[in-house]
Amino acid sequence: MAKAEQNLMAKDRAAGRSVWEELKREIKEAAPSLGIDDIGFAAADPFLSLKSILQDRRDKGYESGFEEPDLDKRIYPELSLEQPASLISIAVAYPSKMENPPKSEPGSRRGILARSAWGLDYHQVLREAMAKLEAFIAERVPEARIESMVDTGALSDRAVAERAGIGFSGKNCAIISPKWGSWIYLGELITSIPFPPDTPVTEDCGDCTKCLDACPTGALVGPGQLNAQRCISFLTQTKGFVEEEFMVKIGNRLYGCDTCQVVCPKNKGKSWYHRPELQPDPETVKPLLLPILDLSNREFKERFGNSAAAWRGKKPIQRNAVIALGNFKDLSSVPKLIDIMDNDPRPVLRGTAAWALSRIGGEEALAAVIKAAGSEADPEVLERLEAARAKLEEIVT
Repeated sequence: MAKAEQNLMAKDRAAGRSVWEELKREIKEAAPSLGIDDIGFAAADPFLSLKSILQDRRDKGYESGFEEPDLDKRIYPELSLEQPASLISIAVAYPSKMENPPKSEPGSRRGILARSAWGLDYHQVLREAMAKLEAFIAERVPEARIESMVDTGALSDRAVAERAGIGFSGKNCAIISPKWGSWIYLGELITSIPFPPDTPVTEDCGDCTKCLDACPTGALVGPGQLNAQRCISFLTQTKGFVEEEFMVKIGNRLYGCDTCQVVCPKNKGKSWYHRPELQPDPETVKPLLLPILDLSNREFKERFGNSAAAWRGKKPIQRNAVIALGNFKDLSSVPKLIDIMDNDPRPVLRGTAAWALSRIGGEEALAAVIKAAGSEADPEVLERLEAARAKLEEIVT
């Protein structure tokens, strides 16, 4: 065992748990100044009850593919930090309402980003907060070992937050804080310091099933059970073709979906405005759709680069903008959709534009689809052009 580790254990034995209780109190008092809205402490025991749940999700094909693939790393904190003693969960609250949102009108249709993508990228916000917390701890316990993670880390943010008393696990699969609701970003630290644990929240959803009933695609297959392959939030972040069933349900969402949180009674009246860096720019989070389709990579980065929505690049956002235009059935977008179908080098954009034209309808759209089918070489795009043609012929005739 390293000397620093021996010193830490000796310090613990000499002072009992009072020294760590005092440090925990100091951390909680300092948390707001570190950029943290809520903080909780938990034992670093394995999350054994998760194993069968995670395996069942995998067996049923419910995973998104963005998760840590090694299930053991999600269950055992010691695989991320040797001999961990405790976990620290942090939460940062974000706004759920926008002041004076711009209107989506005929000829000027707009998309929408999920609230988790409003303001500065939450990965950056959480990492800065956790870096400050690490420095705060290291100044007082230089020999402490700490490993921090957010979102893409091995452990489940929600499982850690639930154990640490930040909130309870809702039927919508979100952590719901009694104070903040589910409008919170989560991150966690694994540490060698044996902090006394906090008490988990005993509140729950009761008999409420509003989130399950409202889910647009039925992705919430049961209380606390999500089929990510049907979740609009996941689908808007994919890069390939989206099936018609889901394109209709996407509506005008460009990134993410908030339905299961918006309908949650625990979120009623909750919106947080105390962090300027997380407040939305209305023209960025509810942007005009047509201009998005002409953005270069540089322009996309300048426009959306500070948002969490930018992490997959511009292609999914532009594809979703095409889907949104189709769902709006706005005739003014037909010329641009035809241009994309004829000239865009990306098959996904061409095929999606054909679908959008079939949603809008009209003889101009039909003629354009027939023409495009005569010169298209990609088999997947051809399949969508034929489907669009059949639908348009049915509408026009």
